[in-house]
Amino acid sequence: QVQLVESGGGSVQAGGSLRLSCAASAYAYAPLSMAWFRQAPGKEREGVATIDNDAGTTYADSVKGRFTISQDNSKNTLYLQMNSLKPEDTAMYYCAAAYTYWASLSPADYNYWGKGTLVTISS
Repeated sequence: QVQLVESGGGSVQAGGSLRLSCAASAYAYAPLSMAWFRQAPGKEREGVATIDNDAGTTYADSVKGRFTISQDNSKNTLYLQMNSLKPEDTAMYYCAAAYTYWASLSPADYNYWGKGTLVTISS
């Protein structure tokens, strides 16, 4: 069982930055992969960034070079640093987790989800 609570969303101008946080409660001795997803109105949920049990990271092409996923050593908190934000980044952002060694950008591979935090980027 994993409980996830996102925070840090808000409204910023294009070119600005935000850092999202996800407070996680999970079994510390099991392999755990975590990820950030986002979903804009009328769009499918898409993977943004992942971090696997060995701290390896992957990113969607659309955010590569702008976003950075990280977590503290205890895995109690997951972060998404978002720089050079664009209007197309506007979405509800979700934290997700799965008891796996490897992470993926597919929503179907995650069975624990937060409620989301809204990010709005103005032109």
